[in-house]
Amino acid sequence: MPKMKMVGVVKSDKTSKTRRVEIPRTKKYPKYGKYVRTRTVCYVHDENNETACGDVVEIEESRPMSKTKRWTLLRIVKKAENIG
Repeated sequence: MPKMKMVGVVKSDKTSKTRRVEIPRTKKYPKYGKYVRTRTVCYVHDENNETACGDVVEIEESRPMSKTKRWTLLRIVKKAENIG
């Protein structure tokens, strides 16, 4: 079975070799039919600490590396623009 790939935004880079990536999505609320914004949080293995907050990254499913980390960094789609 092929590995799942997703694109999301790095929200936290405080831990070494680990990034917290949020994948925004919309979901239809069943009762009223309104679309609600939700997010999926994935913890990603970044071996070389090459990403920072705000980067758009592509991640790939992998074997479990810790209690919560189950994704690896494939590539950086877009680097964050530093203001200031």
